[in-house]
Amino acid sequence: MEFQEERGIIAMSPVGKDSAGFSLLELLVVLMLIGSISLIVLPAIDRGLSDREVRRSVLELAAVARSLRSRAVYDGTLERLILNPSENSYEALRGKKILLSSNIRITGINGGEPVGEGLRQFLFFPNGSTVGGEIGFSGQRGSAYIVRILPISGRVVAVHGSLL
Repeated sequence: MEFQEERGIIAMSPVGKDSAGFSLLELLVVLMLIGSISLIVLPAIDRGLSDREVRRSVLELAAVARSLRSRAVYDGTLERLILNPSENSYEALRGKKILLSSNIRITGINGGEPVGEGLRQFLFFPNGSTVGGEIGFSGQRGSAYIVRILPISGRVVAVHGSLL
C-alpha cells in the first residue's frame, strides 16, 4: 500500500488589493469632514443654550411677578418686586433675593418706582392693578427679552425684543 502525497491549494492575493476594507486616506477624509461639520454646528448649539438660559430667567421673573399679583389679590395686601440692576438681582416674596446668572444682565427698567440708590420697585395692589413698566434683559450672545407689567390689568407678559 502506497501513500500518495496530497498537495493543498494555497491562494495568495497581492498586498493592498483586498477590497474588503478602507484605505487610510479614506478614513482621514471622513474624519476631516466630521471635524469641519462640528466646527459649524457646535457654535450654533452653544448660542441656542445661551438663549435658552436668558429665556428661562425671564420666564422665572415673569412667574414671580404673576405670583406677587395673585398673592396681593388673594391676601388683600400690597406686594413688591424690587429690582437691583447693579447687583443683577431682584427681590420678591418677603425679602427673598434672587441673583441672575452672570450670562444675563438687566439692561434697563422703564416704569416702576425708585427706591433707594439704583433700585426700582414694582407694586402689586390688592385690586389687581400694578405700577406698570418694562424690564429689559439681555444675554452675552445678544438675545434680548422684555418683561412687561401692565398697569391697570396687572397682566405680566414676557416677549422677545429689547427696550427702546
